[in-house]
Amino acid sequence: MPKFNPIHDIPNLVGKVCLVTGGNSGLGEATVTALAQHNPEILYLAARSRSKAEAAVQRIKASSPAARSASIEILEMDLASFDSIKAAAARINNEASRLDIVHLNAGVAMIPVSTTKDGYEVQFGTNYLGHVLLTQLLMPKLLETAALPDADVRVVFISSVTHKVFIPKEGILFEGLHTAMEKTGGPTLYGQSMIAKIIIARQLAKRYPKIIFTSLHPGGVKSNVYAGSKDMNWFLLNLIIRPAVALTGVTTEEGAKTQLWCSFSKDVVNGTYYEPIGKAGKEISLSRDSQLASKLWDWTEKELLSKGAPGWPHA
Repeated sequence: MPKFNPIHDIPNLVGKVCLVTGGNSGLGEATVTALAQHNPEILYLAARSRSKAEAAVQRIKASSPAARSASIEILEMDLASFDSIKAAAARINNEASRLDIVHLNAGVAMIPVSTTKDGYEVQFGTNYLGHVLLTQLLMPKLLETAALPDADVRVVFISSVTHKVFIPKEGILFEGLHTAMEKTGGPTLYGQSMIAKIIIARQLAKRYPKIIFTSLHPGGVKSNVYAGSKDMNWFLLNLIIRPAVALTGVTTEEGAKTQLWCSFSKDVVNGTYYEPIGKAGKEISLSRDSQLASKLWDWTEKELLSKGAPGWPHA
């Protein structure tokens, strides 16, 4: 298994621009902290709450002398709102000279029944569709950067091992995505958003081979991801999942290593799903199903176009 030490294995990022969604806490904050120590030109910390983002920046800058001088820009963005995503992407496209590393890290899990501001089931709309819209809007900038000498542009989708267990037999319940899906359990809603990330990363890798797209499971990370569980089996949650995470879960700093490895390792294969650290081939076969992939791509493209998105640019 590959090892990864962020201090030594992240290269000098001078002149490079990075973006991390959900950078105000958990894995996102750990990722920003690691990147900040390597001289990026700009490091965008995207978060829904500006006050939480400001607190995170203070913690990150206090983490090391190198991070203290990092240029960290707060990017206010709500992934449950297409208007917010469009505004955030427009800011980056207008002010950043390039875009080298994107970590699609933010997400929600097992939250109460609801829809996004654009009418999609909240977990799928936030975790998957919001991140895909952001990627589409930033694609021209990513392609411009990929064309520069010695460029190494990477987009990393943070997924979850839950896609192996908590998904419907079809993989994704497309017919319900325009509703709150009240009758579907929270774990299933979360799981289908996670398998969608794995599928779209592979599809984007095929269509844009000059950019490296990966997806990953960060490991059992100690966090409050199940704190607001929706329809989670009490026995499963309290007697198995929470104790297991408490006993075997890793810190966010350790959990961030897989996504950082995906950002910089020369061993990364475009379109691949990884588990800690750098283990490939662990996803379920359904995530490689060509019919499901085609259906998800077509559905996603149609939905984004219907909301005024520009569509995917030519490679």
